[in-house]
Amino acid sequence: MAKITLDNLAHSYYPKPKGEDDFALKELNHVWADGEAYALLGSSGCGKSTLLNIISGLLHPSQGRILFDDVDVTHATTADRNIAQVFQFPVVYDTMTVRDNLAFPLKNRGASAQYIAQRVQQIGAMIGMEAELDKRARGLTADAKQKISLGRGMVREDVNALLFDEPLTVIDPHMKWELRTQLKSLHHEFGHTMIYVTHDQTEALTFADKVVVMYDGRVVQIGTPQQLFEKPEHTFVGYFIGSPGMNVIPASVTGKTATVHGSAIELQRGYSGLDGKVEIGVRPEFVSLTEGEGLPVRIRRVEDVGRHKIVRAELFGNEINIVAGEGTAISPDMNKITFDTSHVNVYVNDWLIEGEAA
Repeated sequence: MAKITLDNLAHSYYPKPKGEDDFALKELNHVWADGEAYALLGSSGCGKSTLLNIISGLLHPSQGRILFDDVDVTHATTADRNIAQVFQFPVVYDTMTVRDNLAFPLKNRGASAQYIAQRVQQIGAMIGMEAELDKRARGLTADAKQKISLGRGMVREDVNALLFDEPLTVIDPHMKWELRTQLKSLHHEFGHTMIYVTHDQTEALTFADKVVVMYDGRVVQIGTPQQLFEKPEHTFVGYFIGSPGMNVIPASVTGKTATVHGSAIELQRGYSGLDGKVEIGVRPEFVSLTEGEGLPVRIRRVEDVGRHKIVRAELFGNEINIVAGEGTAISPDMNKITFDTSHVNVYVNDWLIEGEAA
């Protein structure tokens, strides 16, 4: 297990990058704690896999250093970093049995036959393949092969870090839930430093202690699921986390008042000297439909998703989403909205501004 430090780290796939836009991974300076489980979350092409491959040693960064427990491993091989990595698509030895595939990393390091047998049986149970341990990998389904890859990544107890690059892509939905649960159990039992790359917010939020949200080659926020939901530090985080995501509304903000098309919204913090693109952000869960005072909306449709209703509406030409309780009656006269002002955030050029307490 290791503390992982990213020191002035950046990477470009161009031999001579001319500017920031040429960098797939823009400058990062972060310390990831020993023994924590992190999810790298973001849309395709945001730099998640690039960062993971730099951590694993498969890719050498254009600039900066990577340290394990304050030891510079920037030029160290993957083997010397003592990590295990599981890729998006299965990597197995087809001619070997499932048992031999799982045992391979341990045999490679000279573990005793007794320990190997015990550990392989344990991992076989964890991935639900006890009955297939003596079958050859050739001919197994893609999701079965990926479970073997996961098991081989988890079989060693002495690794500095376990790295997962979208490992559940080919796994059926029910097994995904089971394997995520097993990964969390493994983390709690052995305390490995784990980094899990995904574009699926459910996977990220259910797996990780901390979620690292990436956008356009940058880490825009590191936080717990609750922090990402309640205080998105960037509008992308608000948009990407939640279903539906955060409403982002152009506004002018002075003092404790936000103004949207001439309508005032009282805020709980004060702001001054805001310069640039100013917006307010509010989750659909903190927007209420009303027949009284508020901002005027036009309801487009109502989607009943069981536990609640999602109201799709239009606010001054912009789409806005409202989450209403399952039993909430929605009438044609409900054409105004109000906000829970304790959950309204202010953004300038997409970044959260904290403001001053009253």
